[in-house]
Amino acid sequence: MTLLGLDIGSSSIKAALVDANTGICIATATSPDTELPMISHQTGWAEQHPDTWWEHIGICIQKLKAKAPKAVDAIKAIGISYQMHGLVCIDEAGKALRPAIIWCDSRAVGIGNAANEALGSDFTLAHYLNSPGNFTASKLKWVRDNEPEQFAKIHKAMLPGDYIAYRLGGNLQSTISGLSEGIFWDYKQQGLATDLLGHYGIDTNLLPPYTDSFGHHGVVSAAAAAELGIPAGAIISYRAGDQPNNALALNVLNPGEVAANAGTSGVIYGVADKPMYDPESRVNTFVHVNHTATRPRYGVLACINGTGILNSWVRRTLSTGSDTLLDYQRLNDLATNVPVGSHGLTMLPFGNGAERTLGNRNLGASIQGLDFNNHGAGHVARAAQEGIVFALNYGLDIMRDMGMEIHTVRAGAANMFLSPVFAQTFADVTGAVVELYEADGAQGAARAAGVGAGLFALEEVSKGLTLKATILPSFQVDQAKEAYQNWLSILQNQLAY
Repeated sequence: MTLLGLDIGSSSIKAALVDANTGICIATATSPDTELPMISHQTGWAEQHPDTWWEHIGICIQKLKAKAPKAVDAIKAIGISYQMHGLVCIDEAGKALRPAIIWCDSRAVGIGNAANEALGSDFTLAHYLNSPGNFTASKLKWVRDNEPEQFAKIHKAMLPGDYIAYRLGGNLQSTISGLSEGIFWDYKQQGLATDLLGHYGIDTNLLPPYTDSFGHHGVVSAAAAAELGIPAGAIISYRAGDQPNNALALNVLNPGEVAANAGTSGVIYGVADKPMYDPESRVNTFVHVNHTATRPRYGVLACINGTGILNSWVRRTLSTGSDTLLDYQRLNDLATNVPVGSHGLTMLPFGNGAERTLGNRNLGASIQGLDFNNHGAGHVARAAQEGIVFALNYGLDIMRDMGMEIHTVRAGAANMFLSPVFAQTFADVTGAVVELYEADGAQGAARAAGVGAGLFALEEVSKGLTLKATILPSFQVDQAKEAYQNWLSILQNQLAY
């Protein structure tokens, strides 16, 4: 008996097969081999067609069948992780009316800001724990205002994961966690955000009924089974946005636990047991996947756009004039040979667009304290990695100011956390124990499917999860915190202008 996890990203689709008894991953697959195409008719727009996601799910299943055909035939339950904040609009026949407006599309920023002003920030923060911002509800309002003919045909407005579950089993359904990430959920009313939807002129009937993240979300239809080559009747038993799901994949479920990710962009996702918000809306709060009325759980998310992309830029720049790119191991070696603080060289990594933690300002990246006589490639490599850690810790500082406790940080043994300098600096600056695991979103969704199908308890969701390393704060904590304070003063000076 096996579990299938699907991770619907904007760059690729990933799938994983997990043994339902041991939690051990049997096989994984990714499609495409490059990156999923993105439609951008105007600056700031980002769309993908939902049929493209479905096509690459099929390709992933075929790759899994080639690796483990018996395991595919034994699929008992399916879990879905998906890119957050996207909008899929379907007609009565279940067809997508237009490409999905995905998470990084910024066309609805002005709509959300105007709604926040009209309703009042005190109201929106108290009821939604966020400003309406550029979230799914505001994107649906954009369709209403700019594509009235298409809007009139909408039968249901869905999140990407809702659409994939619908294609698999035919059920029109969402989750409380998913609705909260779209700013469709009112925490005070414990129901749909009727005041915001009313302000937007959107009928609540356009949203599907909702349930919990874990549970019976339908079964794979005969048509979907024939098309994909998976068993009909397999239970669809879990769905969640990618960041809540990544937290679950790392067994981050309770207050004091934090999930971290530092790929192209970086995310800090902490869990709280009471609703909380940042008065400046620099971080976002959603319903976590294991939230219940009796044991409330909320996920607080800080996103930094400019993280691993800075490290990639340093790699390319230091490789200029060479026939081959400097590999990341060599970059890490260069950084290791430089002391904490990079001899005063400091980098702000904010060169990948406006940063929400900075109040949606686009400061750009910058290098401070450069000394032509003393600084070299190793200083640049280390200052970049320290700057990324400091930016993530700045997000953690906002969470701490909100009252969050932070004890343990868990991350996948991947991307920036593969660098010893990065991982150790993170532990030293945050003061947290850092645990690195062999984990990914598709495997997490597969294990969660077992919980949703009743095959094992939530407390067992981490079985099969492999701990790769534990990093404790070192004797260089004071130097790391001094370097952070220097970095922070430079950032605050820039924010003051």
